[in-house]
Amino acid sequence: MKNEDDAKDVFQEAFVIVFQKIHQYKFEGSFEGWLKRIFINKLIETLNKKKKESFFLDVFDPDTDFIEEEELDIITVPQEKLLEYIRELPDQYRMVFNLYVFEKMKHKEIAELLKISEGTSKSNLNRAKKILQKKILSIKNFKTA
Repeated sequence: MKNEDDAKDVFQEAFVIVFQKIHQYKFEGSFEGWLKRIFINKLIETLNKKKKESFFLDVFDPDTDFIEEEELDIITVPQEKLLEYIRELPDQYRMVFNLYVFEKMKHKEIAELLKISEGTSKSNLNRAKKILQKKILSIKNFKTA
């Protein structure tokens, strides 16, 4: 979410769902995975409610060079600044970025979860990384100037 209050609201609503559905957990698979799925689904539901139309760019640009394996040089960027940059990403990019980077999901899983194509997932991740990379490089350039 873009701000802490919205994130807290989603978090609380997800916990309410967990408590309401705890009896449905069948002790198959990890409990953590079951929780994570509820939280992610609640977040997606909330974001979809905020936007009348689908908030994902369902456009796959085959000319885009994906930088999946390339890591951004974030060592010199303060954590708070990096988190601020991530929060500033457009919703569609931030969602895919968070699922891929922090939740370690594959593009196929992200595509199924968000009801988008794998290409769109890859494209959104690539665009998010490029935005972050530009912001990070602007800090480095500012410091060296």
